[in-house]
Amino acid sequence: MQSIFSQGPSASARMIILVLASLALMTVDHRWHQLEVVRSALSTLLYPLQYTVDLPIRFYYWGEEVFSTRQTLLKKNREYETRYLENRVQLQKLDILQRENARLRQLLGATPETAERLLIAEIIKVDVDPNRQLIVLNKGSHNDIYVGQPVIDAQGVMGQVIHVGPLSSTAILITDISHAIPVQVDRNGLRAIAFGSGNINELELRNLPHNTDIRVGDTLVTSGLGNHFPANYPVATVTSVKRLPGELFARISAKPLALLDQGREVLLLWNNKADNPLAAGESPKTDGQTKIGTPADKDKPKSATDKQPSKQASKQKSEQ
Repeated sequence: MQSIFSQGPSASARMIILVLASLALMTVDHRWHQLEVVRSALSTLLYPLQYTVDLPIRFYYWGEEVFSTRQTLLKKNREYETRYLENRVQLQKLDILQRENARLRQLLGATPETAERLLIAEIIKVDVDPNRQLIVLNKGSHNDIYVGQPVIDAQGVMGQVIHVGPLSSTAILITDISHAIPVQVDRNGLRAIAFGSGNINELELRNLPHNTDIRVGDTLVTSGLGNHFPANYPVATVTSVKRLPGELFARISAKPLALLDQGREVLLLWNNKADNPLAAGESPKTDGQTKIGTPADKDKPKSATDKQPSKQASKQKSEQ
């Protein structure tokens, strides 16, 4: 018996329409980034839900702090005071080294390194997809966060920001299978690329020949190439170097130094070029002294010793 109500398209037709619409949306988003506004709006709408989901964990840490015993608080306070004094001593040494480095760079005519700005952010969500390693931070475009911004912790590099909303941002970890970071061996300066393996505790160094000078225990730091990660930030430690016969390249694995699956606070890092006049294109102050190897050397008048060879040459010509 025929149904009273008219039937719509079949299930196969609906599936084909949905697949075509999905492909069209992915193409538009990938090529022209036209859906970024929609994604930002959705992230803004979902932020209260993410914050609500994170409330139990916040209450847990709050309760742990409230109900801690007096002895525990005193012990932690002593530890923090000791660590503070040690850090102050290290910062004094670092300040002296930075000033000395700036003087040497100025003497050699090199552009000084830009000042670095830090911002503390809190992790409010971790992606549960085993194929992606993403974290959501409680800082967004209102805090000047930008796509590609490095994310670090107290131990090393964690990843970089891949999406920014008004109130939150999403970062990809360095161990994600789709992530790669330029590094160099701290011992000898050997450059390489560290690829994510999908394992939270492992990075892979690919396309390095068997005779590469790299050892177990070497520390990998950022090389500064690619203009995303500043140079000389710790990334990982080499844990395995296998040179199998019959293979063109060695199999090298490294363990990230950052606590990728622990902690709740991270640091957002960027180069604060506004505070550095040299980064903005201004010339450095040399107190009246000309830099070595600068074009100013060409404008200097020649001394008497410089003019003497020409006089001798003219005298020889007259004698001839």
